[in-house]
Amino acid sequence: MPTRRRALLILAALAVLAMASLALALMLGSIRVEAGDLLSALLGSSDSMAAEVVRSLRLPRAVAGFACGGLLAISGALLQILLRNPLADPYVLGISGGASVGALLAILLGAASAAGVSGAAFVGALAAMFVVFGLAHGDGSWTQTRLLLTGVIVAAGCGAGVALMLSVAPDQKLRNMLFWLMGDLSQAGSPGLILVALGAVILLVLPFARELNLLARGADLAQTLGVEVGRLRLAVYVLASLATAAAVTQAGSIGFVGLIVPHLVRLAVGNDQRILLPASALAGGSLLVIADTLARTVIAPQQLPVGVLTALIGVPVFLFLLARDPRGRR
Repeated sequence: MPTRRRALLILAALAVLAMASLALALMLGSIRVEAGDLLSALLGSSDSMAAEVVRSLRLPRAVAGFACGGLLAISGALLQILLRNPLADPYVLGISGGASVGALLAILLGAASAAGVSGAAFVGALAAMFVVFGLAHGDGSWTQTRLLLTGVIVAAGCGAGVALMLSVAPDQKLRNMLFWLMGDLSQAGSPGLILVALGAVILLVLPFARELNLLARGADLAQTLGVEVGRLRLAVYVLASLATAAAVTQAGSIGFVGLIVPHLVRLAVGNDQRILLPASALAGGSLLVIADTLARTVIAPQQLPVGVLTALIGVPVFLFLLARDPRGRR
């Protein structure tokens, strides 16, 4: 089928883009690394300062950024199906707000390590996930609207808590708190766990791509065609929430990736989740790696919050494509 062939070609192009973005992230910086030296650095056959910078600093940061971007994009795509709302993104259900409260509270209380802040953020994200689902499902009358409204209210409460902590934080801690809120990959350590999380989410969600296609057309139709809608909704909510929690824990609160990337990919490849979900992971990862590379090189040695760059890149691209194809609103 020509349409399917086109979608597969776009998927292959996104894979090439992902590799190119990672290569650029490893090469660009205060110490430039040529393409020929990059392979030697990655293979460990070079002991130069540039090779050590690539292996110890840039590679973990780039891989962590790619995994976080992929998780946010997949989470956004899943929540747009679950809530049947094109404005749904990974942060609409308050998961990021809970993580922000946990991380900022840890910084305010004097957490000395990135691991301590990340652990507090993950606990906060899980707490928000359980609160939102528990309140939305309290009497068994679970609906998309009730879940969305509960998430919005919890997110608003978390936002108030964040504002309170920022208002009482001492000056020496305020900058770290603000950078975490706007996204910061500079503290990314070993990317192994976040990369495993991305792979696990993709492997868990792809076998249910057919059911997700039906759910996207409506719960009544999906149930008529044999889909266990209740279980599928619960699985989608849990997977999307855990993916968001993992990404926010690693990189802080990075907005816009989970909202814009699924829309852009959907405009390009259609709404078949078998193609859309892996394509979103590749596009989201590439976008975040490119944004982070710009964030640390545009005004080097000073670094910009990566969340600012994702918005500056994504907003004009999305508006341009939407202006060219008004039918994209579907």
